[in-house]
Amino acid sequence: MIALGIETSCDETSIAVYSTEHGTLCSKIFSQADIHAHFGGVIPEVASRNHIKKIKPLYDECINESKISAKDIDIIGVTNAPGLIGALFVGVSFAKGLGYALNKPVMPVNHLAGHILSAELSYPDLRPPYTAIIISGGHSHIFDVDEALNFSLICRTIDDAAGEVFDKTAKVMGGPYPGGIYIQNMAENGDRNKIKFPTAFKNELKFSFSGLKTSVMNTINKGEYSNEDIAASFQYTIAKTLADKVFYVANQMNRDKIVVGGGVAANKEIRRVFNELRGSKSVYFPEISRCTDNGEMIAYAATRFYKFRKFLNYKGSAYDTKHSIGLL
Repeated sequence: MIALGIETSCDETSIAVYSTEHGTLCSKIFSQADIHAHFGGVIPEVASRNHIKKIKPLYDECINESKISAKDIDIIGVTNAPGLIGALFVGVSFAKGLGYALNKPVMPVNHLAGHILSAELSYPDLRPPYTAIIISGGHSHIFDVDEALNFSLICRTIDDAAGEVFDKTAKVMGGPYPGGIYIQNMAENGDRNKIKFPTAFKNELKFSFSGLKTSVMNTINKGEYSNEDIAASFQYTIAKTLADKVFYVANQMNRDKIVVGGGVAANKEIRRVFNELRGSKSVYFPEISRCTDNGEMIAYAATRFYKFRKFLNYKGSAYDTKHSIGLL
């Protein structure tokens, strides 16, 4: 089976072609990070307009570099939720038009399911059951994934996501958007045990990072510690909070495999802390290139979900929860 993957949930436009026999044939990503950096965050209208400009050229490049024709595509996978509604509409509309023109089925893929399954691209022998966590600018969610590819939400943030707190902390420190790399680089010269920042809901199955954000900002304003020590301590607190909760859930669900996905999963300290605390558990991180939003994970997810035969009809749309495979 050859699957085309389309991802436009936020500010990356990505197209990929995946073959169940030969693996990824081509993966293209156009990042708008530099565009939105001028605004200090993603502007939905700007993101949508750039998706419209880039999606067809990326598709053409991907088909050419894959050395296939459009008629060779067996299925089209497209992110239809969650994300910025205007951005999602671009990808879903392109997928529906292409599916109609080629007479190929279009499969709506939940963005978070794609991130979780991306680890299987990096580890071909990896299969559920496992505990999975998505760490990104918009999500800090823990799922239980069983052998039948049922995704059960176990824990989520009730306010800010981990990636959002990274961005806001970097902004207060005078850093750029996105802020994850800035914090990571600054933390390399700091002491992660220098400051004891608070952790919310230690004994409950939910995350909350707004209190941590406020505590970090107050510490910065007091000027008692270096930015390096603040960054290192903040980053470690985020990583330890995420890891502690994930390992607790894995123990409760009797899972010995843990999958970590999403853009913030690229963070070195998060990877370090998860490996420090893993004990007898196996922890699976995708390659850095597969942590960001990408069409490759959507194409792969489409092949994994094909057995459900749940396709998007031509009246289906973005954020149509009746036609979303995965988590909604």
